[in-house]
Amino acid sequence: MHRRDFLAWSAAAAGVAVFAPRHALAGPAARYSNLLVLVELKGANDGLNTVVPFADPTYYALRPRIGIKREDVVRLDERFGLHPALEPLLPLWQARELAIVHGLGYPNPNLSHFRSIEIWDTASRSEEYLDDGWLARAFGAAPAPRSFAADGVVIGSNDFGPLAGAGARTIALANTEQFARQAKLAQPVRASGNAALAHILKVESDVAQAASGLGSGVALRTEFPQGQFGNAVRTGAQVVASPAGVAAVRLTLNGFDTHQNQPGVHANLLRQLAEGLMALKSALVELGRWNSTLIITYSEFGRRALENGSSGTDHGTANAHLALGGRVAGGFYGAAPRLDRLENGNLVHTVDFRSLYATVLERWWGVPSNAALGGKFASLDFVRA
Repeated sequence: MHRRDFLAWSAAAAGVAVFAPRHALAGPAARYSNLLVLVELKGANDGLNTVVPFADPTYYALRPRIGIKREDVVRLDERFGLHPALEPLLPLWQARELAIVHGLGYPNPNLSHFRSIEIWDTASRSEEYLDDGWLARAFGAAPAPRSFAADGVVIGSNDFGPLAGAGARTIALANTEQFARQAKLAQPVRASGNAALAHILKVESDVAQAASGLGSGVALRTEFPQGQFGNAVRTGAQVVASPAGVAAVRLTLNGFDTHQNQPGVHANLLRQLAEGLMALKSALVELGRWNSTLIITYSEFGRRALENGSSGTDHGTANAHLALGGRVAGGFYGAAPRLDRLENGNLVHTVDFRSLYATVLERWWGVPSNAALGGKFASLDFVRA
């Protein structure tokens, strides 16, 4: 059995560690004591009903049925506000710990779920196909400390996304206790000259070592929301509590492909997001990690500006996303796409999504971004030193 096949089988066996081989043995000094938490809004979140341009009459002309009423918007300034389900995030905005990046996208956008999330995960051009995720390439060029239990941990999905590929040591798990129990089955034994068996047993040893590293034993006082995303946030907090350390955690909230009956579905999803993010903040404060954590949302694309005939929205392009943390310089970044200047009914992106990644790599971790992103992209100013 090849190592990659064994690792894939291990992941399918519910929460076992998956390690990719480490190619780079050394790299530039990086600040991996700064934690990155990525929150994938799977299915394509509707940015216009998340960060609402309530002062623009064109918004209500495009969305007469599903537009968020002006009186319901959680106002952030004289032009934009949050969906009412995101009201729990308002204290972060008031404390200048929440940033909103308008207009994220890329040239020649693809409206296929599969292809567009692949572009976001690999930081590729629209016509370029890459195997490795952008975080995997970053860790390959500038490795995280070997003492870390892993470079990244994926929670709530079997898809490694930006952590997929040869450059990253990645763990997929449902919860830390289950992972530790299952990894006890992977204790090292001698292979008696059988090279193939020795190879598999070495991987099993890596699994057991990672499991022992992630056992934090910390009892958090934070109350976490019920449900799948709340459980994922709880598991993420347990991972962060581990003294062994990880550089990145990826969480997933499913269900954003709102082609029909969007108002109720979207409100429920955004409520889960807001409650989960606030619980995560509480846990990070409890652990003394709020100031050393950057949380960023992302999605494969946005939704079309015009509502459809089923009280929903179809696949679109540019989107707004959130960044939060104790060292986030709160406010708006980028330019909101013009609703009166659509292309084929879609918003025109104003910020290349790779600028978001460049901000993580250069300003948060202090590592060059060119190798991971395939070029130079201007970083944004929402990270404080």
